[in-house]
Amino acid sequence: MGFATFENTYNFAKKFSNYKDFYIKHNDLIFSKLGLGTFNKEPYKEENYVFHYIEAVKEAIRSGINLIDTASNYRYGQSEKEIGEALAELGDEVKREELIICSKGGFIQLDYPFPENPYTWIDENVIDAGLASKDDIELDQHCMTPDFLEWSCKRSLENLGVNQLDIYYLHNPEMQIIKLGKKEFYKQIEKVFARFEKLADEGLFKSYGVAVWNGFTAENEEIISLEKLVEIAIKVGGENHRFKYIQLPFNMGKTNAYTSLTQKVDNEECSIINAAHKLGIGVISSSSLLQMNLFKKSFSAETGVVLDSTMTLKSDIQLALQFVRSTPGIVSSLFCSKVPLHIKQNCEISKVKSVKREKYDLLYRL
Repeated sequence: MGFATFENTYNFAKKFSNYKDFYIKHNDLIFSKLGLGTFNKEPYKEENYVFHYIEAVKEAIRSGINLIDTASNYRYGQSEKEIGEALAELGDEVKREELIICSKGGFIQLDYPFPENPYTWIDENVIDAGLASKDDIELDQHCMTPDFLEWSCKRSLENLGVNQLDIYYLHNPEMQIIKLGKKEFYKQIEKVFARFEKLADEGLFKSYGVAVWNGFTAENEEIISLEKLVEIAIKVGGENHRFKYIQLPFNMGKTNAYTSLTQKVDNEECSIINAAHKLGIGVISSSSLLQMNLFKKSFSAETGVVLDSTMTLKSDIQLALQFVRSTPGIVSSLFCSKVPLHIKQNCEISKVKSVKREKYDLLYRL
């Protein structure tokens, strides 16, 4: 099994030819405008391990979603393993090359069942193995040495049961900015990107990226310059570097990726979404439903009309997904669900067209 290809992702989209504005071409691949994420908060809670994502992944693919996102630390590797099990159970129903599979490295993933002593586990598997020193590990959980990231990537491939990833992200590097300082932080990014280019040459993944929570929109010392990251990628990988994507949260309650001028490109202030467009970087948004915290009260009728004048969409969840799916400059938006019925309902937004920009921008005045 190899990478996603244009021909195969296009053929996947053609199976859902009745869907409206649900697919987009980017970097010679066809992405579904919604992607399935597999994050669940509070990993130590036992209930995180009595459910699985296997049926959810299968339903997502059967409902027209071809972007599957995970990370090495999500439920300590269980999410990756369950994606692998789902793909195996689907068998010939879908080709690997029709799917855009992404994972992330940066957090220490431990194992499940949990080790009796996590600190001993880290000593034995990371420090004693020569992947990093104690000083490289921030808050007993985050590490971004090139050796650790390579090891983490190979574990992800094994968990997923695939030979290659389509996108591999450096996960939440902003966690180390304050500790390292900006100058040393970017030096470390250069080392990471150089190793990522090498791993891409070796075929472990096709493209790489950076996934953050607040790193591109922070209004403090945690801010990361996307322009600087692209300069580093060109330095280590040339004009044909494989740094192609960023991932960041965006939803109806957290819109600063679209509205806040937190970046500079050619000395001009701009939003991170606009900066990515100028620099040729694809934007994948995460946390589309803000872990269900958007729905403490119903959306206004005006919001509903702007997002869906046909009144086809029946729930605020569908409207929230219609919002992120319609955002200019975003390739695809991730949501997380383990319930197949909910995934099917979420894909009902394919029955309506995305909102045109001039109408979409009205939402920021309501």
